[in-house]
Amino acid sequence: MLTGLLISLPLIFSLLLFAIKDQPVLSRKIALAASLLTFAVGVLILLKYLSNPAGYPLFHPDIFHSLGIEFTIGMDGLSMLLVLLTTFLFPIIIYSGFGSGVERRSTFYALILLMEMALIGVFTTTDILLFYIFWELALIPIFFVSILWGGQNARSITFKFFMYTLVGGLLMLVAIVFLYVQTPGGHSFAFADFYKVVLDPAAQKWLFLAFFAAFAIKMPIFPFHTWQPDLYFSAPTQGTMLLAGIMLKMGVYGVLRFVLPLFPVALNDYAFFAIVLSVTGIVYASVIAIRQKELKRLIAYSSLAHVGLIAAGVFSRTVNGLEGSMLQMISHGVNIVGLFFCYEIIVRRTKTGEIASLGGIASKAPIFAAFFMIILLGSISLPLTNSFIGEFLLLLGVFEYNVYLAAVAGLTIILGAVYMLWMYQRTMYGEVTEATAGFTDLTRQEMAVLVPIVVIILWIGIYPHMFLGLAEPAVKSILMIP
Repeated sequence: MLTGLLISLPLIFSLLLFAIKDQPVLSRKIALAASLLTFAVGVLILLKYLSNPAGYPLFHPDIFHSLGIEFTIGMDGLSMLLVLLTTFLFPIIIYSGFGSGVERRSTFYALILLMEMALIGVFTTTDILLFYIFWELALIPIFFVSILWGGQNARSITFKFFMYTLVGGLLMLVAIVFLYVQTPGGHSFAFADFYKVVLDPAAQKWLFLAFFAAFAIKMPIFPFHTWQPDLYFSAPTQGTMLLAGIMLKMGVYGVLRFVLPLFPVALNDYAFFAIVLSVTGIVYASVIAIRQKELKRLIAYSSLAHVGLIAAGVFSRTVNGLEGSMLQMISHGVNIVGLFFCYEIIVRRTKTGEIASLGGIASKAPIFAAFFMIILLGSISLPLTNSFIGEFLLLLGVFEYNVYLAAVAGLTIILGAVYMLWMYQRTMYGEVTEATAGFTDLTRQEMAVLVPIVVIILWIGIYPHMFLGLAEPAVKSILMIP
């Protein structure tokens, strides 16, 4: 039943918030309490497993009956990692918005909790039709968050994102129906039955392309990325955190859960092509990031570059590549939320995100500058920070697949250091500008957001054993290693 609470808690509180009108203080307290309770349930599940792995297997289906419909949910190591990331980041994202001027808070937080429910559903369901339902359901809250609370041109930009993901989702649905017909016996949407389907090479190739399109758009990887920079820029900061920190992980999860186990023959033909696209995205996004003059867009392109390396590691189909991708999904989610919150702090105080208008912030707010630096170092993979372990494994996995592709993929670290340190130098140091003259240091609320982010950055960087321990069985299962 614990796994069921992960889905039911945010749903119940979301419905409660939809019923509350014009009570901003109460709404944000309810939203924060709901997210913290959900995180507590996730931690409890993890602790039960860690205390007795033999007696408490990670994969334990919970069966529910609702309106005569039966559905199953369960968790393995891959699901556990992403559920922990989701439930950890949602309280941070919600609490980070307490200082912003968001209107209609009840609806805003209700949509956020509804999205949490859908994301957890994606990561825990063991039925592929339910996976698709949760997949599409997660799109609805972020669609309204981006349109109703977004910035300039939010409607057209969000509509572009909606159409991209909708088309990709419809292609995946067609492939799911085809696979359902091929399942043995009385037909089933259960993952286990889909894994038993035997497909000829031609069918595998077409089905691979359908699934790949859906997942590549969501991640996104080059050239399916065109919706990403504009939407990240126009969406409210909390919406951008949801998109970059958690939602894009749905695409990586889908490749790991379905593409690798179901289409081994097609992957022999298309994996190289997928890695080339991923590596191209790394270089493209990094070069564009170097040329950015606006802080939020720079962070958005840095996210695109890091996701390209994660995708390359996944399609390498090596143990190191897959373990690195699972660990890096956690690290990237934590880092990118931290970076966007630092951006939010800067904009709240200066009313601008233009890098040229900033400078000298470290002299005005040394504590903020220190936190910003730690998160930045984590994002550029400094040893003893979280991304170092993940990106090392990812590059090792790509190297095992193809030396030349690994050499190009390694540019993500070099170019990342270039544009991130360039940005930090120009915003934190130099002469104080008119915009930064009144910059104040961190408040208690802002410290409460940044401290857990920094703790996770250092924890994973120094002692990643627990996270790799969760990833290892899942990797062996996906690659069918005894």
